[in-house]
Amino acid sequence: MQWVKLGDYIEQCDERNVANCDYPVIGINKDKEFMPTVANTDEIDLKKYKIIRPGQFIFSGMQTGRDVCIRIGLYYGEPALISPAYTTFVITKPDVLLPEFVFMYFKRTEMDRYGWFISDSSVRSNLDWPRFLDIEIPLPSIDEQRVVVEAWRGLKNLKEQNEQMAGPLMDLCQSYLQELKHKYPLVEIGGFVEETNERNADETYTEDEVNGVSITKRFIPTRANMDGVSVSNYKCVHPNTFAYKTNTDGLGDDQIAIAFNDTSATKLISSIYTAFKVNRTEVLLSEYLFLWLLQSEFGRYARYNSWGSAREMFGFDALCRYRIPLPPIEVQQAIMEIYNCARTSKYISEAAKKLNSDVCPALIRQIIGDNK
Repeated sequence: MQWVKLGDYIEQCDERNVANCDYPVIGINKDKEFMPTVANTDEIDLKKYKIIRPGQFIFSGMQTGRDVCIRIGLYYGEPALISPAYTTFVITKPDVLLPEFVFMYFKRTEMDRYGWFISDSSVRSNLDWPRFLDIEIPLPSIDEQRVVVEAWRGLKNLKEQNEQMAGPLMDLCQSYLQELKHKYPLVEIGGFVEETNERNADETYTEDEVNGVSITKRFIPTRANMDGVSVSNYKCVHPNTFAYKTNTDGLGDDQIAIAFNDTSATKLISSIYTAFKVNRTEVLLSEYLFLWLLQSEFGRYARYNSWGSAREMFGFDALCRYRIPLPPIEVQQAIMEIYNCARTSKYISEAAKKLNSDVCPALIRQIIGDNK
């Protein structure tokens, strides 16, 4: 395997926004993803900013040691503006070295650690441009590069396509929900739900089924030490059952820890949680109800209606007084179909992103082995 200096295959490009184009201002995060800038640009002269175009790289060696990462990204969007503190560069020999292969090589955590290792010894641990140019990279054949790039690009496209679908579908779902408030009367959910209090008395379920509930509105594996703990008094949360944390201490103004068991498995929760289910499913879909309980307005309702004592408690009676619009069951089903499509697209996108992160170093190792 031939190894070459990166500097022999790249060159800087420094196109400034002298025409004061109204391009979006972006930056790059430690995951090597582009994102809208978090800086306030109201009083900034954007003519000094750099223009980045498709196929160009962005690099920042500043504070490499802070997050143990090299901030580098390969851009493929519409022209955008970046801070002049960033360096932009291009591959000068794309017929020999593919830009995507270079990016894949630098996406690995091994390169982040190496970048930190060769950074200067200042407080900020900067990776200077001349030192960056001296980094050696492998140079496999262009055909070998294409094989790994195509595999990586396929997962990247899958992620982006599903991201593009998930956002509009979720927005459409939220728009429908808000429209329902004006079309149908609001009803208290107490007439359609009932509290459940089944305990694991015969210990049918074990500590492996013990879950908590997070403010992200999902069940999560318990963080408690279950060694030697009896789960006989834990509550059973069967499929199509809700659970929420009655104690709302320490939560934000629109936060409540609530989740819906949409799996086929029974979960166990601590007795400090309240469990309930829909008892009139011919009129109210459990999934439709959960859409409303996901809304920030329900979180504000729960916080406002928590009664104060030594702790803030949101009782089941207060939950039953929460009001939602109740359209015909077929309308609820239609909304759920949109929501499920959005959720599936989001799940596929997240899975493709994780797989891409795992596959990238594996593909590189397939070519270069364990040499570097």
